[in-house]
Amino acid sequence: MSFHYSNCVPKGDSNATEDILKAAANPKVISFAGGLPAPELFPVAAVKKATDKVFDQFGQQVLQYAGALGYSKLREQIAAIMKTRQVNTTADHIAIATGSQQAIDLVAKMLINPGDVVLVEDPTYLAALDVFRSYGAHLIGVEMDDDGMRMDDLQQKLADYPEAKFIYTVPNFQNPTGRTMTAARRQEMVKLTHAAGVPIVEDDPYGAIRYAGETVPPIKHFDHHGEVVSISSFSKMLAPGLRIGWLTADPAFLQKYTLLKQNADLHTDNLTQYIISQFLMDEDLPAHIKKITDVYEHRAKLMLAEIDHEFPADVYHSQPEGGMFIWVQVPGGIDSDELAKRCLEANVAVVPGSAFYSGKAEPGTFRLNFSNMNDDQIKVGIKRIAKVINELGTN
Repeated sequence: MSFHYSNCVPKGDSNATEDILKAAANPKVISFAGGLPAPELFPVAAVKKATDKVFDQFGQQVLQYAGALGYSKLREQIAAIMKTRQVNTTADHIAIATGSQQAIDLVAKMLINPGDVVLVEDPTYLAALDVFRSYGAHLIGVEMDDDGMRMDDLQQKLADYPEAKFIYTVPNFQNPTGRTMTAARRQEMVKLTHAAGVPIVEDDPYGAIRYAGETVPPIKHFDHHGEVVSISSFSKMLAPGLRIGWLTADPAFLQKYTLLKQNADLHTDNLTQYIISQFLMDEDLPAHIKKITDVYEHRAKLMLAEIDHEFPADVYHSQPEGGMFIWVQVPGGIDSDELAKRCLEANVAVVPGSAFYSGKAEPGTFRLNFSNMNDDQIKVGIKRIAKVINELGTN
């Protein structure tokens, strides 16, 4: 018997996300591919302590069904976190998701009909592109530079596609480029989209992990009309295996979200919500984030120094002020997929730039992750990539 799959299922069998995770799991490979946090920084003891407390106090309750919006105490705590990020909000504007990836999926499901235009940064987060495509979106890329999405090109794309359903952006330490959108551009984006009647979906899983530069308020900070849906997560602040993300949005939007959330999984894991809530009560979250940022700052600086030393002088790389990624572009029209393939043959993994574009990819591009490898692995891995670049350049 053969199954007749829906249009949501990709036609091919390639799976860039799964390939990234497989590369990261191979002990022979130095993987700069996956966006994996450093596991040695996971607060294992504190999470275990919080878990014991939760079972002692709420054992039966946490093993029961719960509401789709999420645990009310945790939503209050998240609202307090958002206030530290200069978003003045309340628990009524917060909904819990099973990781920010589910939030992206459900928001896309809420807004996209087959053929609808969605504006995205070019390049952008590959798993978001996959979600939007699965619902039949017509993706239109907006150009970027080192200050994030270019507002002149956004203005042009809004004029060209006035029917666009929403704009998707990762404004802080962007995946894949590591770039941060300036405050001035965020303000301009809100003005442009308000005038055009096009909402913004802001994806901010990395914003707390800043180790250089000045903090920039989220796009949601500039939203005075309820037109920005902001998505974030505990995956980079605590641990991705806990699978807790959230949306900050207008209550009327969250009412619709709740209906689709119930269809998807009834509610996010109740036990994990209580554990994170207890962790936030007992532990110093800013101090824990400081430990993470100190390590990531060191690894980012080391990788950038090794790139400058080992790669040809004309190779471009971004200069992240936080997060987990560096974007590289090798001149000369080198095929990104071939470069990534040759790197893997040399036992070092990168993600080719082709995975991140809505349309035609820029040649010679690839993403590096620095958060999950130690100093020696960074040094050896960059040397291996440099050798591949030099070999391809002489072919």
